Amino acid sequence: MVPANSYDRFAELLVQRGKIRDTDLARARRLAAQADDMRLPALLVKLGVASERDVAEALAEISGLPLVAPADYPEASPLPDTVPIRFLKENHVIGLAYGDDRALFAVTDPFDEPLFHALDLAFEPPVRVSVGIAAEIDRALETQIGTGKSAMGQIVADLAGDGDIDEADVEHLKDLASEAPVIRMVNLIMQRAVESRASDIHVEPFEERLKVRYRIDGVMREVEAPPVRSTAAVISRIKIMAKLNIAERRLPQDGRIKLQVQGKELDLRVSTVPTMYGESVVIRLLHKESIVFDFSSLGFQGAALDSFLNVLALPHGIILITGPTGSGKSTSLYTALHKINTPERKIITVEDPVEYQLEGVNQIQVKPQIGLNFASALRAIVRQDPDVIMIGEMRDLETARIAVQSALTGHLVLSTLHTNDAAGGVTRLLDMGLEDYLIASTVNGILAQRLVRRLCQDCRQPYPVLPEVAHELRLRTWQPDGDLVLYHAGGCERCENSGYRGRLAIVEFLVMSDDLRRLVMSHAQARQIEERAIQEGMRTMYDDGIRKALAGLTTVEEILRVTSSD
Repeated sequence: MVPANSYDRFAELLVQRGKIRDTDLARARRLAAQADDMRLPALLVKLGVASERDVAEALAEISGLPLVAPADYPEASPLPDTVPIRFLKENHVIGLAYGDDRALFAVTDPFDEPLFHALDLAFEPPVRVSVGIAAEIDRALETQIGTGKSAMGQIVADLAGDGDIDEADVEHLKDLASEAPVIRMVNLIMQRAVESRASDIHVEPFEERLKVRYRIDGVMREVEAPPVRSTAAVISRIKIMAKLNIAERRLPQDGRIKLQVQGKELDLRVSTVPTMYGESVVIRLLHKESIVFDFSSLGFQGAALDSFLNVLALPHGIILITGPTGSGKSTSLYTALHKINTPERKIITVEDPVEYQLEGVNQIQVKPQIGLNFASALRAIVRQDPDVIMIGEMRDLETARIAVQSALTGHLVLSTLHTNDAAGGVTRLLDMGLEDYLIASTVNGILAQRLVRRLCQDCRQPYPVLPEVAHELRLRTWQPDGDLVLYHAGGCERCENSGYRGRLAIVEFLVMSDDLRRLVMSHAQARQIEERAIQEGMRTMYDDGIRKALAGLTTVEEILRVTSSD
């Protein structure tokens, strides 16, 4: 018999680990009491409040049974041919081993008594079970059965109609986008993106195919896509979810979707643009709960972090964060705001768009269509008596002037610029038309950063460095003694055989000194400013990256991909 409180202990464990919230658990328990055919673990997954992996790990711990790894599923079924495949699929059960003395199965719920009763009746040897993750069991069953159909393929088989869809018939498109196969198709695309830790989903229509790609750790990766005949229905479904006009296909549109996938609160930013063969859709996934506003986790360390925190503690002035699109500037800004967000400070931000909501921070979303741009919002908020102002981006001279005036009148201003390095931030402001004396008197520091892929710590492979490589990369500058060791990306199950898992920042932080201010006043070139900053102790992004490569956090190839060693 299964202990009566097994599910209670399972639920308590999930709450203790922070995997689910008390309110979500209470809702699931109410629904479980009403649904006789749905048990609590399956219901938590179905509601999207917990991931299959979190549920499986908690059930394995409470039951004391092992959790099956994907590699442990046999490619051929060990069970007799008489076992109904439909029974295995419907109950998410798979045979791991079968013989005269034992029958070993993987199940998703080790406390499912009716299932165990059925297994005991069907098999003569003693039945033993391990805990498996539902999606992994299903994939292993597909391999064993040999249908050749993936989860996407099975959904496609259910898709009604064989012909092309008339995009001009808006009502028909709405009907198709509301059909179960299309809804499941789009949900599967989003679910797999979350499982893969993707930051963006790209849905791109072409003449002969619909392409779906995920951006994982900054690198694009193509994945299984729906058939081309479902293009209009899939894109319409995404647009309906984002509350966009599905009849308008000639103009770009932007929208948002709030979603819970596998227990994660997601804020999805949706952008559509018209192309030759339909609308290209890009969905940015913002993980509202999993984002960690911690400088060390982002990759900040050592002297650069100390200098940045010292400048951040100053009561007024401007701090700029620079880098290309996708270099993590916004995350660094939010982390800085999180650091200084105290009850004693009033913080107002002007953003386009508001990516993460920070408690206690007044955040303004610009709306250019009604005249609320960065400049007009800034003019209004300086009358709101803020201590700290964050500007999403300095895009024009008017915005820069208001930021400077705010800094001169005792406010701390944080903002971003699109430049390649820290010294380039000064010349960019000069090029915008900002006076040199205003830059020199208000800018306290400029941070430049890039994101590099973080080596998977489970499968990274060390290798000794050849003397000529050490000389070319100037490695002895950072490690004068001992054997020089760098790392290659390996590949394992945890990192999906990519060798990398996650990203970290490599940074350089220019602190404005009196000598640097004199160079700014004389309109010195960025190279001169950088050389002087290095003399004063600034570590360049390349330097920071090489140190992290020697520490085994990333590879030299990643550093050279995003920086110059000159």
